[in-house]
Amino acid sequence: MEEAAARERKRAREGDAAPSAAAAAGAGKAQYVYLPIADALKAPGARVFLFAAVSEIGAAVRSRGTDFTLTLRIVDQSRPAGISVTFFADNAALLPCVKSSGDVISLHNVVITMHGEFFVSFNKKFSSFALFEGKVSTQCSPYQTSTKYHGTIHDNELLTQMRTWLAYNPPGLKDLELQLRSLKSDTTFDLVCKVLHVYENNGEWIFYVWDGTDTPAAEFQAILDAEAVESSPLHLEGATLPREVLCTMPCVGTVLRVFTNRYLKEVFHLQKNIYWARFCNITCKQEFGIWKGILVPSSRVRLLSHEDGSVVDRLKMYDSRIANQVYRQPMASVPESSNIADVEYEAAGYTTLMESLTHEQVTHKFKTLVRVVAAYPCRASELRLLLTGSYCLRLTLEDPTARIHAYVHKDDGAKFFGGFLTAEALINKMKKLLGIPEEDEEGAPLTRNPPWIWCCLKSYRLDKNDPWGSRRYRIFGTEIRD
Repeated sequence: MEEAAARERKRAREGDAAPSAAAAAGAGKAQYVYLPIADALKAPGARVFLFAAVSEIGAAVRSRGTDFTLTLRIVDQSRPAGISVTFFADNAALLPCVKSSGDVISLHNVVITMHGEFFVSFNKKFSSFALFEGKVSTQCSPYQTSTKYHGTIHDNELLTQMRTWLAYNPPGLKDLELQLRSLKSDTTFDLVCKVLHVYENNGEWIFYVWDGTDTPAAEFQAILDAEAVESSPLHLEGATLPREVLCTMPCVGTVLRVFTNRYLKEVFHLQKNIYWARFCNITCKQEFGIWKGILVPSSRVRLLSHEDGSVVDRLKMYDSRIANQVYRQPMASVPESSNIADVEYEAAGYTTLMESLTHEQVTHKFKTLVRVVAAYPCRASELRLLLTGSYCLRLTLEDPTARIHAYVHKDDGAKFFGGFLTAEALINKMKKLLGIPEEDEEGAPLTRNPPWIWCCLKSYRLDKNDPWGSRRYRIFGTEIRD
């Protein structure tokens, strides 16, 4: 071990003289000995030269002194698990600004340090770096270099080798990476998303995240009476938003709430609502049919650049989606064509519930594609009174962007159900709306899956002095088929 350390220190001293040699011979002529990360770890305390890929990008923060500091994690073929690199600089602009995880970094005169575990220390007085794009390209020039950096005659060859390795071994566990559209309960995965809002209440943090896709439509317990009495809630507990924040949310794609009871050092940056991030090793579950993300003790959050490959892919997908009127519709509804409701405004365009909730006017009309996840009342005797104008029916509607209550007013009851029906016919239509299947030989079904239906809605206010707080929705121009 001592002999290995001595050899690496000798190499480091040779490297220390290289910058002056490069200056004399011209840029790109310097000679350095780049070490695999695994070999560099054999020489703690020595100055070494590394050529590696960036797997994780930290946040630039102030150190305890006057410096700014940043931590990256780098990997190479010798150490796929990687090692952390800590940078210090007088100004945040002098720190590495990595475009994307998977980009390549060249490090000169950095020191292998041991403090609990091995890490690489970048000294602002004598260390230097250069950043290169990691994707395969004929372009070999760095997109950022520190002031003391001098390239070597071998950089292009090493860069090509690293890019080739990265093409088959991209950083991160891609098999564990999911989009919101493919969430699965009680599994652990990585999520690349934009953080839209951060809320804290008594030590519990909620991150509102989005990737442009829709969470899967949930199934519900097929207990008609229980749901009639206690309708599905519109929000997860503690996750409601004031209107001024709600109006900053995207109108297409699900905004997932991710909960944690521990403070994350990245919160300061995420509160700016401009960052994309990778939530590593998180899990999720459903509550009342609403998806909920959860950070577990092993979860981590890594900031991502807008130029990160995963971010670029998601933005391209979203741009393609919103450019097509059909693709803007709920992803779960695209294979399924609703055939249980007729609407008067057939030619009207599609509007998401979030578009309505953030509409600049309190009162407006629109056509939307939703599921009826709960109804109150839904007993036959009460529904019959609805047809005679004695009751209002409250439906809980949802799409991937929001969940609202909408009312079938007493004057619209007969129109909505398609006439003055018998009690049995009314119950059958309610079951169809709520997605309750017919009983079979095995008995009553345990779950229900409400179908997607087109319906027309109009918003109105109950109190002119509190128009937004008293806003309600009313179903009109919609008829449930037999």
